[in-house]
Amino acid sequence: MIQEAVREIFRREAEAIANIPITDAFEKAVELIRVHVHERRGKLITTGMGKAGQIALNMATTFSSTGTAAVYLHPSEAQHGDLGVVQDDDVMLMISNSGKTREIIELIDLVRRLVPSIPLIVITGNGESELAQASDACLLTGNPKEVCALGLTPTTSTTVMTVIGDALVVTLMRRINFSNADYAKRHHGGYLGDKSRKQAGM
Repeated sequence: MIQEAVREIFRREAEAIANIPITDAFEKAVELIRVHVHERRGKLITTGMGKAGQIALNMATTFSSTGTAAVYLHPSEAQHGDLGVVQDDDVMLMISNSGKTREIIELIDLVRRLVPSIPLIVITGNGESELAQASDACLLTGNPKEVCALGLTPTTSTTVMTVIGDALVVTLMRRINFSNADYAKRHHGGYLGDKSRKQAGM
């Protein structure tokens, strides 16, 4: 019984991943990050609240470890001084399943007071939302139903958000020709550090 339930959860989440809309917005998002971080020497700022915020934090660390300077900005802490991390030539990646998260919507205005031209990349399940309309590149999740028994807990939605982040990271790595040697420079310790140095012949 448990095994069948688990198998069904896996099936539904895999189906949600397969149904993520693949549009020109992916190309635009990757190019925005490449230009602002790798040409203009700005950084990628990721943000989100709750579970989406945890995914945004993970994305920032993954981007940083693969050659793209990135930081996570908590939307609430931004209103208490952390907004100072935003600078010219930065690009922002905002995550909200509903596209209506109050703290994220407020953050748009706060950020654009500092850097009016900052481009916004958005990951959301709601293409008609205020957040989506404010974006320069909107990556839609397909708005899958949560596998949570209540239909409430972020589960499937966070899975597809994570996969979209992975797609951005890996595509950008290819675009900037990120190598084993580049990876090794950012991973001194642990198994991955040792493996990447061996692969790079270091």
